[in-house]
Amino acid sequence: MRKGKSPSRLIDERIEELGDWRGKMLARLRTLIKQADPEVVEEWKWRGVPVWSHDGLICTGETYKSVVKMTFAKGATLEDPSGLFNASLEGNTRRAIDFHEGETIDEKALKTLIRAAVTLNASRVRG
Repeated sequence: MRKGKSPSRLIDERIEELGDWRGKMLARLRTLIKQADPEVVEEWKWRGVPVWSHDGLICTGETYKSVVKMTFAKGATLEDPSGLFNASLEGNTRRAIDFHEGETIDEKALKTLIRAAVTLNASRVRG
């Protein structure tokens, strides 16, 4: 079924399969991630979750019935001056942003957050 396909192709297929606002949202988030970090690596984990990494996990892009959830692996360590994180706030490590239908994305703030996650990963690799 999906064997032998690249993670990027599997993410393409997920976006196409959704066929609604969630697919458009996931596609837009993916574009912003790639703009924020052109060296990002796309992965496909845990039976169908798009994952973006650079020197470690940056974030995931999960799709649910009423939300597209972008979970940052080390979100609790990141500064979030724009207050983007609105989900998984009680955890010690992860933080998430839930995007709902019709919501706009603060693209500048999101790219800043993505770059901060990449910088954090790089500091831990070099450290």
